[in-house]
Amino acid sequence: MSLAARYLEEAGIATVILGSALDIVEHCGVPRFVFTDFPLGNPCGRPFDANMQRAIVTCGLERLESANRPGTVSRTPFEWGSDTWRAQFMEIRPEDAEALKKQGDARRQMRVGMKTA
Repeated sequence: MSLAARYLEEAGIATVILGSALDIVEHCGVPRFVFTDFPLGNPCGRPFDANMQRAIVTCGLERLESANRPGTVSRTPFEWGSDTWRAQFMEIRPEDAEALKKQGDARRQMRVGMKTA
């Protein structure tokens, strides 16, 4: 998304990224970024919370209009509610480890097959 935004900006089309991966997006150097400190995949708010989602999109539109220099980052004032998602983010439970290992092995084999084809 970040690279697409940079390409569109070079073509004269203003962009704003709404996201939750601050370090990644800042590293890519997008022109305008609205950060919401939520679990990945939820940059516009909690599922089914239309009021929050509308407010976050409004923050993005305001940033699009008001940013006067490249690399402008703003943060929304919203909170997910509970921070329990942080402790569980990318957690691999012991009971899931074997199934995940098998999936990883199968994917690696598929990629080897694609390279040799």
